[in-house]
Amino acid sequence: MNPRTAKLRELIAAGGPGIVPGATDCFTAKLIEQAGFPAVYVTGGGTANTYLGGPDIGLITLNELASQVERISDAVSVPVIADCDTGFGGVANVKRTIKLYERIGAAGLHIEDQVFPKRCGHFEGKSVAPVEEMLYRLQAALDARTDPNFVIIARTDARGPEGLDKAIERAHAYREIGADMVFVEAPNSLEELQRISKEFKGTPMVANMIERSRTPLVPEKELLAMGYNVILYANAALYLGSFAIRQGLEVLRREGTSESMLDRMTSFQERQKLVGLDKLDAAERDLVARVDARRTK
Repeated sequence: MNPRTAKLRELIAAGGPGIVPGATDCFTAKLIEQAGFPAVYVTGGGTANTYLGGPDIGLITLNELASQVERISDAVSVPVIADCDTGFGGVANVKRTIKLYERIGAAGLHIEDQVFPKRCGHFEGKSVAPVEEMLYRLQAALDARTDPNFVIIARTDARGPEGLDKAIERAHAYREIGADMVFVEAPNSLEELQRISKEFKGTPMVANMIERSRTPLVPEKELLAMGYNVILYANAALYLGSFAIRQGLEVLRREGTSESMLDRMTSFQERQKLVGLDKLDAAERDLVARVDARRTK
């Protein structure tokens, strides 16, 4: 059993974990952990952007996304919550996805009710599958789960194509079949966030904060008070990084050196410490010393 699944359950039972930033790579995941966040989210959309250089329109495959989840889970010690889109196919594919995500170290995932190919939950032109199809996906996920602490989150993208009432109705059905948490994607206002929280009072919930998009940015304390346990900032790190990189590259191109930006750059030494070079070097020295000591006896 993965001890981080139990940790995630513990955080949810206590009303948290609160803000969970998204990562598209191990380096960013380590920065998130270093900043003190209790969990890391592996974003499917962000992975499509960075891994493929493409948009979040169902281009990423199971193996591509799972390989990112595996590496990130191995790089950090906190629980990892992962996107798994629609489960990557029919019920047999969903079962395979759950088993794979458990095996590679994820503590939980969310699966959505869009048709394939899916689109980012904040895009126009989304379509959702019939409720029955999503219930089949969820039952397959629940059947495939071997670790009872592994968290299965049911996400509905019906707010856009069907309206909030239908999205809430769907989320109730998903909760009733056994989903651990509900995730109504892309509410359009604070009032909608509040209504969802009232509809699912006492049920663990996910809120997704996407900057300058459909859902308003609401402070963590307010969302926790409404009952939202997991507050995803799925691509905040990606936006921060790309903004800084773009500005820095403009300076580098213009000035021909990075000298003027040193106070805004992670140092060489900080970079090596973040990725654990000091610990690996120490472990290697210890190993050599032990082997040498044994040979001289």
